[in-house]
Amino acid sequence: MNSSVMTRLLSLNAGFVDTVGFLGLQGLFTAHVTGNFVTLAAGFVYGPHGTIGKILALPEFIGAVAVARLVGAALTARGLPTLTILLGVEAVFLAAFLALGAIYGPFPNSDVVPALAAGFAGVTAMALQNAMQRVHFPGEPPTAIMTNNTTQAVLDGVDLLRRAAPPEVRGRFLRTARSIVWFAGGCAAAALLYYLVQFWSLVLPVAIAMAIVIARLREPNADASKPV
Repeated sequence: MNSSVMTRLLSLNAGFVDTVGFLGLQGLFTAHVTGNFVTLAAGFVYGPHGTIGKILALPEFIGAVAVARLVGAALTARGLPTLTILLGVEAVFLAAFLALGAIYGPFPNSDVVPALAAGFAGVTAMALQNAMQRVHFPGEPPTAIMTNNTTQAVLDGVDLLRRAAPPEVRGRFLRTARSIVWFAGGCAAAALLYYLVQFWSLVLPVAIAMAIVIARLREPNADASKPV
């Protein structure tokens, strides 16, 4: 499984998990920080539910990224398959998000302990994914930051239309556009499946994450390039 295929699947997962978090945890964005600032501010106006989870999301995200960096460096120093192991950890946290949501949800109040634990699992999984993307395949578009991707796609698209872009821009434009489409597809799939089965919908991103890990385990040289 090359990085291009993997990032498309991870983009789908990010859109899916972000949408389920928003629907099931009263507006919590698991895949990025910006939205939580906005919904947190809105919560102070329209009602306090979900406030604790949004306040905790930032330190949770920062902590998960920091731990991923430290653990990744330690794994790499020991010659271990860093990216595959971290992807496996992400799959575990996604499975925890699924289990907590399916057992204790739906959450009319997402500031209770089971809901906060579910949010922690989802935020941690997406923080790990963001960290892995930046370290292990920085040449690919971000899998969870669609504001950056959309801006880059528009800039590249305009340059291509006015024939002012160097040759590599076309490839970047196509990769970025694909990431946006896969993320949007994940959002749409999550909205439909959450409406039908609520947190059980997370079976899909868990299965995708596990499939990626299994595919990498079957490739002896999958982690031949080991950035620190």
